[in-house]
Amino acid sequence: MNGIGSTIAAVWRVSIPYFRSDDRWAARGLLAAVIALELGSVAISVLLNTWNNRFYNALQERNWDNFVYELSYFTVLAMIFIAIAVYQLYLNQWLQIRWRSWMTTHYLTGWLHHANHYRMQLQGDAADNPDQRITDDVKLYVDRTLNIGIGVLSSIVTLFSFVVILWSLSNAAPLHLFGRDIDFPGYMVWGALIYSALGTWLTHLIGWPLVGLDFRQQKYEADFRFNLVRVRENSEQIALLHGEIAERDRLLTRFGLVFENWLGIMVRTKKITAFTSSYSQASVIFPYVLVAPAYFAEKIQLGGMMQTASAFGSVQGALSFFISVYRQLAEWQAVVARLDGFEAGIDLAESLAANPSTIRIVPGAAADKIEVHNLAIRLPNGDALLDASNLTFRHGERTLVTGPSGAGKSTLLRAIAGIWPFGSGAIEIPQDATLMTLPQRPYFPVGALSAAISYPAKDGSFSAEKLREVLTQVGLPALAAKLNEDGHWNRTLSLGEQQRLGIARALLQTPQYLFLDEATASLDEPSEAMLYGLIAEKLPATTVISIGHRTTLEAFHQRQVGLVRSGARFTIGDESGSKPA
Repeated sequence: MNGIGSTIAAVWRVSIPYFRSDDRWAARGLLAAVIALELGSVAISVLLNTWNNRFYNALQERNWDNFVYELSYFTVLAMIFIAIAVYQLYLNQWLQIRWRSWMTTHYLTGWLHHANHYRMQLQGDAADNPDQRITDDVKLYVDRTLNIGIGVLSSIVTLFSFVVILWSLSNAAPLHLFGRDIDFPGYMVWGALIYSALGTWLTHLIGWPLVGLDFRQQKYEADFRFNLVRVRENSEQIALLHGEIAERDRLLTRFGLVFENWLGIMVRTKKITAFTSSYSQASVIFPYVLVAPAYFAEKIQLGGMMQTASAFGSVQGALSFFISVYRQLAEWQAVVARLDGFEAGIDLAESLAANPSTIRIVPGAAADKIEVHNLAIRLPNGDALLDASNLTFRHGERTLVTGPSGAGKSTLLRAIAGIWPFGSGAIEIPQDATLMTLPQRPYFPVGALSAAISYPAKDGSFSAEKLREVLTQVGLPALAAKLNEDGHWNRTLSLGEQQRLGIARALLQTPQYLFLDEATASLDEPSEAMLYGLIAEKLPATTVISIGHRTTLEAFHQRQVGLVRSGARFTIGDESGSKPA
């Protein structure tokens, strides 16, 4: 019961925001229409049940006029039923795509809000494979939630509608055993209840491991797909290292998890299918076994027997809904758990950013500098990394941050950029200041080159003439003719060319604070000197903070900040000045 209760609570948390969103009136209207059509379908089933009695009695009595009338009556009901089925499916699908669209936008917004995606990655595997959760899991969740929810409602309404009919039919066709009638009010209702309860219990007993198996299957499939993408994106490095055999073995190991878990699903599905198929076949004949003695004792006509069997089947089907959709329920429960975990991961990432006990980004009192106060940077596991107290980056100043590998230079920039929450202290940044960080390997979205250079601004934010100008300035005039060409630029360009494009991006955006995290490390020293000279010339008011290991970088900065080891952590060591280039 705890598992069912927690699943229902999770479904409420995941679902209710949509029905309270800006699309709530369309959502509620479509849901109401789908429910109304389902109730109409149940009503048609009730009418068809009473039709069974009249139709088979007409056959037994060889009454041609009644037979023709009942055929006409059935034709009308069938046409109404078809119309209901068509429009219920259409409106159900319309609700599904609107709901999925809203959930996709909602999750993408939450995942990509203020570097939540990065902080979630730092937290580890709590919300693995967000790509799968936003695509496959959302699609499955909407589909299964609507189908199972409408199915449950239909079963409840069907149950109450047909229990009354079946109870009255039980009285009209009393239980007849050993040549005499036995007074057992509603015996067919009780028979359906016991039969269904026993089947439901046995189904759950056999099939409950499917929930965990389905959860793990989705995870293993997503992990396997993610690693395939990783191989595709890093094909050059793998080819240079001749790592194909190692990658094949790694991928086959991950696929082995998919394979082994699938075998577990196969075995469990075979068992539950064997039981549910046997149960379904037995349920066809079971009502006839119950009512046949009364029929052969001439207590009821053929029509009454057929109506009783139909009503019994409806009651038994409603009570056995859990059995018929058990496989879907197991899959749905796994999807609910994954989406609920994804939302929890987003909330945790948000809380990390807002937690006063973590690194805080606050509006600066001064409008011309970034100030770092009592900053203690930690790793995600809580280990101390870097202490940086009373560090200031002034307007227009160019600072070089140096230190051994692993000292926390890049993490210091991440903390200032507001994406590293682990630690304590405060960083004062001027209100509405624009910051840009260029890493060693820049990111370029797949698409037109103009969009890749303009990122994160929208394509078209800069004129083609301006784009060609900056490409020439950074030493890439050959790319000026490819502005409208689509491509995967992180693959087709060398790392040096990508770094030149990163500098071009900075020249376009003109940030007030520019962080260069070994952003020119793949270039030769003359090219690096040219780009630093270009930054000084084109962005004279920009505060530049660079990370690098080359001593030649000292000439392009007015100030140098060194990180040194102090026990188990690093601290700000010597600060020195150097003449600008």
